[in-house]
Amino acid sequence: MGLSRRQDQLVDLLLRDDRWITAASLADLLGVTPRSVRSYISALNARSAESPAVESGPAGYRANRAVLGALRRTGSKPTPNNAGPRDRVHTLVRELLEADSGVDVHRTAERLHVSEATVDADLARVRELLEGTGLSLERSGPRVMLMGTELAQRRLVSKLAHEEMTQGSFDVDQLRRSAGIAADRAAFAPFRRELTAGLVEQGYYVNELAAADVLLHVAIAADRVAHGRALEISAVDLEPHQQQVADLLDSLSRQYLGVTMGRGDLHHLVSLVLTRAVAPKSSDRTPVALDPQIEQVVSRAVAHAAQEYLVDILHGDFIQRLSLHVQNLVLRAREQAWSRNPLTRSLKSTYPMVFQVAVSIANDISQELDMSLGDDEIAYIAMHVGGRLERSRRAEAVLTATIVCPGYYELHELLRSRIDRSLGASVEVVAVETNMDPDWSSITTDLVLTTIEPQVPDERTVLLPPFLTEADTERISAAVSRRRRSLRLARLRAELEHYLSPEAFVRPLVAADEEEAIRRLGEPLVAQGVIDQDYVQRALERERLSSTAFTETLAVPHALKMTAGRTALSIGIADGSVRWGGGRVQIVALVAFSEEDREAFQTIFEQLVEVFSEHESVQRILRRGTDFAGFLDELAAVIDG
Repeated sequence: MGLSRRQDQLVDLLLRDDRWITAASLADLLGVTPRSVRSYISALNARSAESPAVESGPAGYRANRAVLGALRRTGSKPTPNNAGPRDRVHTLVRELLEADSGVDVHRTAERLHVSEATVDADLARVRELLEGTGLSLERSGPRVMLMGTELAQRRLVSKLAHEEMTQGSFDVDQLRRSAGIAADRAAFAPFRRELTAGLVEQGYYVNELAAADVLLHVAIAADRVAHGRALEISAVDLEPHQQQVADLLDSLSRQYLGVTMGRGDLHHLVSLVLTRAVAPKSSDRTPVALDPQIEQVVSRAVAHAAQEYLVDILHGDFIQRLSLHVQNLVLRAREQAWSRNPLTRSLKSTYPMVFQVAVSIANDISQELDMSLGDDEIAYIAMHVGGRLERSRRAEAVLTATIVCPGYYELHELLRSRIDRSLGASVEVVAVETNMDPDWSSITTDLVLTTIEPQVPDERTVLLPPFLTEADTERISAAVSRRRRSLRLARLRAELEHYLSPEAFVRPLVAADEEEAIRRLGEPLVAQGVIDQDYVQRALERERLSSTAFTETLAVPHALKMTAGRTALSIGIADGSVRWGGGRVQIVALVAFSEEDREAFQTIFEQLVEVFSEHESVQRILRRGTDFAGFLDELAAVIDG
């Protein structure tokens, strides 16, 4: 039995969160009723004979991760009797790809146990799937044929695999099923391992995330070649460094896939490897030729993002590495050969500010180089940005501390030495008090690490023995995390209280989709003179670049340019959820920023996402924040912990 699209989404939600979650919450996230959720769970549990795939209890539902994960891996291939619309469409596409003479609508309807009208409706969905691929359907009576080049057909196979594979994982069995590949699963791991080792030996940095995507295309190529569908022979000779990659692919394909690929296929796969999975090291073996125009475009985009968001990314080495990436990106764009990034979802939810900077860079690059970039490609740019920002993030993460340890021989020196050695990356000791009765009120550091009981302990204080144990250093680390979060959220609370107003609080938010929600939340800000309709339009344009649904429950739409008259937020809470891109959200915060408050952008943006990524906090605010005053009270309570 195949999983429906809603069941697929339910499985993903349960596997991503190991906490209990109610049927009502799951229903809101899926856009269905709690009764439907319960029926989906009953169906899932009915298929796991030995133990339930989903556990139930007073607090709701929770995944039995091993069972549910196995069910997802083995349960995605339907039988003809129970195939859903998406399954039937994908089955039709695979048959069209394999049948040189096309498929017969009458026979297909009989085999799938559906009416001919249903098959006709599925063919209409196939045509939608073919948009932009260079492929088309031609029909003569009951027979339908897929028309287009072999390369375009392979891209369609890849598209099917990407649609069916779960984001964030590389499941070999699911890949083989979704792409219709017959290759032995045992061949994939050694092929990938030796391909990576061979490319490193040839002088490349290997992007393991994209290498999985390249492996998919190698497997598709091998399968098509084995069925007599090789690519046309290329008339262009490869350069020496390209020929080395071709020889490696040829050898591994023979050894592990049992297929001898022709020149056309090897040339195509070499292009995929060199534009997706590797970056050349600066060496005589792999000379790097960087297009000056691309470097200039990237440099301008980085400078604009650095100024707009006040981030430390304007460095020559960063611009060069990103330019090499964009140069490969341009080559992929010409062939519409986009690279999948399994970390896209986690990057957006965990590092929203980094992703926002990447969106800005991607937007400028897209406009200047006339190409459109999706979330997966933006995520790769975000990984470059995050790597560059990690250095400054580490510096900002260090908290100051005062040690209070009454002097007796060198006890305070030993204590300081142990703290520096164990926690030096996160704590900087800036003062040591050796008096028995220190002036506690004068200590202003982020933390107070003391061997004597303070008169009034607070959240900064960690009481320690004079000789630290490993358990003590763990307690200090926990205090560092709590204090860091407290400082961040204190800034957020101050900002939110300043920028929120009762007029810009909408509950219930009633909207069919993200565009209607953005327009609805823009109305009170336009009425207050904070923004104009042009800002609303630019927020919609930003949304089309990449969804601003940064968590399962929260979207933070905004314009790329900070042109509001003053900074303000318009909050909308749906009774249920609102369709947003490919998912659904329950809370929408339309943010309007002014030039003067650009420093507040990072605080509000990242910390708002952090607060609303915590399931319990969201549910508390949804339950109790029924009006503006209640919302502020609950938000403050959540922030204050």
